[in-house]
Amino acid sequence: MRQNNLKMRKLTPLHFEQYNQLLRYVFQVTEQTLNSIGWEERDIVRAKYPILEQAEIWGWFDNDNLVSQLAIYDMKINVFNQEYKMGGVTGVGTYPEYSNMGLMHKLLENALYIMQEKGQYISYLYPYSIPFYRRKGWEIISDKIYYEVQDYQLPKSEQVKGRVQRFQPESPEVYSAYERYSLCTHGAVIRNKAAWDEYWLWDNDDMTVAVYYNDNDEADGYLIYWIANDVFHVKDMIVMNEEAHIGLWNFISAHFSMIDKVKGYTYTGEPLAFLLDDASIKETISPYYMARIVDFEKFIEQYPFKKSESKREWIFNLVDPMMPCNDGTFCLEINKNGKGIAKKIHAETMDKISIQTMTAMLMSYKRPRYLHRIERLKTTMDKVTMLENSIEQRQPYISDYF
Repeated sequence: MRQNNLKMRKLTPLHFEQYNQLLRYVFQVTEQTLNSIGWEERDIVRAKYPILEQAEIWGWFDNDNLVSQLAIYDMKINVFNQEYKMGGVTGVGTYPEYSNMGLMHKLLENALYIMQEKGQYISYLYPYSIPFYRRKGWEIISDKIYYEVQDYQLPKSEQVKGRVQRFQPESPEVYSAYERYSLCTHGAVIRNKAAWDEYWLWDNDDMTVAVYYNDNDEADGYLIYWIANDVFHVKDMIVMNEEAHIGLWNFISAHFSMIDKVKGYTYTGEPLAFLLDDASIKETISPYYMARIVDFEKFIEQYPFKKSESKREWIFNLVDPMMPCNDGTFCLEINKNGKGIAKKIHAETMDKISIQTMTAMLMSYKRPRYLHRIERLKTTMDKVTMLENSIEQRQPYISDYF
């Protein structure tokens, strides 16, 4: 039988050509796709090589042939101003003739234990199938909003104290502007060089970055864009405050005579329409990244709950389809200063929540009251109120793609 020849093992640089071939097959990266952004076959391997060298990559081999794979990037994120190590899952794929054999389930299970050992107590991934990853314990935690603004809908210029300066994408000024933003923005990836390399990987060479500096010469935001065929394309816009938001839209509006419309993306979870004078713009909201708590007890040790005048306690059943350490009855204790401790106990309780829902709740993508209403959080109303008062209310920002 074919299963007898299958072995799971860690990849080395000698396997990166096979990794690339499987990736291209699964995601149907054609020659036409590569040519459209000026890539050649060898360019992918060269560009990915430094990133893959830093990753933990595992796969199933049929004798010496790689047939199923995934990679774990060692990354960091901001969770309510608390830095977490994060395992970024990417490069997931299996050749079709090896599907329905449980190979990916075992790879993901192995990946979770590796993340646990490395202290990566939360994981991000971009899903090719939301139902598949939900069954494995991941849940949606962020949105991507696509918008179109016609030239006549552009906001009128307003006076601001700061200034805008343009840079090439990989300029130090751009990286330092994002670092300042990410260190105070919930959910953001705190990018190292590998994360930046992934962020730019599939972009063309026409990108420009406009950085907004306040009157103290501090970078309060930036706009990554390119102009083509009379369209102003926005890859991403980050702002620390409304002044920077106005300043960057002033910059976009200054292109009025050059463009017919603005097309772009925002990742804050807040629609753009409300902020514009003419709110009748086109906006489409779609789910973006998914996350999963890898080790619940360890995740809670670092988690910054809101402070309170008294300590809080919640006993509940946590359900995890893949990690036994997260499956069982827990007692969550939160002291007055917002420090939490979660311990497994032997107790009877009707309260119940899955690891998926717990992740969405603690990342504040969905609030406890809403999750209770749709019956994904089973508890009493007094516990719902306690959780509402204990969890910060800020949706995650994730604009990365890996």
